[in-house]
Amino acid sequence: MLTLLELLKDGRFHSGQALGQALGISRSAVWKQLQHLESDLNLSIHKVRGRGYQLASPLVLLDSEQIPSTPWPAFIHQTLDSTNAEALRCVGRGEVAPFIVLAEQQSAGRGRRGRKWVSPFAENIYYSLVLCIEGGMRQLEGLSLVVGLAVLNALRDIGTINAGLKWPNDVLVGSKKIAGILLELVGDPADVCHVVLGIGINVNMKSAEEVDQAWTSIRLETGRSINRNEFIVILNNRLHQYLQQHEMQGFSVMQSEWEENHLWQGRDVSLIAGTHKVDGKVLGIDRQGALRIDVAGTEKVFSGGELSLRLRHDS
Repeated sequence: MLTLLELLKDGRFHSGQALGQALGISRSAVWKQLQHLESDLNLSIHKVRGRGYQLASPLVLLDSEQIPSTPWPAFIHQTLDSTNAEALRCVGRGEVAPFIVLAEQQSAGRGRRGRKWVSPFAENIYYSLVLCIEGGMRQLEGLSLVVGLAVLNALRDIGTINAGLKWPNDVLVGSKKIAGILLELVGDPADVCHVVLGIGINVNMKSAEEVDQAWTSIRLETGRSINRNEFIVILNNRLHQYLQQHEMQGFSVMQSEWEENHLWQGRDVSLIAGTHKVDGKVLGIDRQGALRIDVAGTEKVFSGGELSLRLRHDS
């Protein structure tokens, strides 16, 4: 089926006879494979009598030859449940970090607090970087915010100039989400552990009925299709830059840069943890990346993976 996709990815018409000859199968077998491409990968294929079959739009698939093995080697998959889940399985099998897991499609992509991350085939970036952390808790301080800065700058490098950050792990354009970050740990955070930096970025997606929140993509913002291989190289470089700085100097040196790019700085918000809600005004973040909020005239500090931050009203 993937060989058939390689033949069709140019977006041109191909006759059933030519496809059958190239694959060494009958035209009816070609037809069955085309149906699988449509059902399994949700691809739209045009069928025109006398001309053959054509993908609704050309595809540029992830290509290991276009993604250098430096700074990190990459394992590319067609379909995974999630890149984070596969990354954790790799750690369990003894794969030596650092490395990246990439997928064309996720069947069970997820974001923070278990939310579904819609992951159509060959349209976006589903990316997990695995690091081995030996410096104890200091190396984990503000790490998700550091990744946010790297993603933000990669988006700006590719032309998404209006992107900004939302505490703790989202990248937005205005009020629309363009990227999300999910960190997962395995091992002892106080000693040696592995951390999976999961990143989902909406790249070429133009429509998605399943998404339950406002969203956008690089393509919608820039008006052009993006080569995901080229963007992954940009993302790798930005991550390498920011992670090196974090390892050497800690998060505190990036605190002001993060606050300058926080779209909700000074806004009236509600911070929700389960059934508990706190209303206040965003003051910024502290040197560890925790959120500082003015609650009825008193500064309070919040951190943790299960917190949800929402605007109270236009402020």
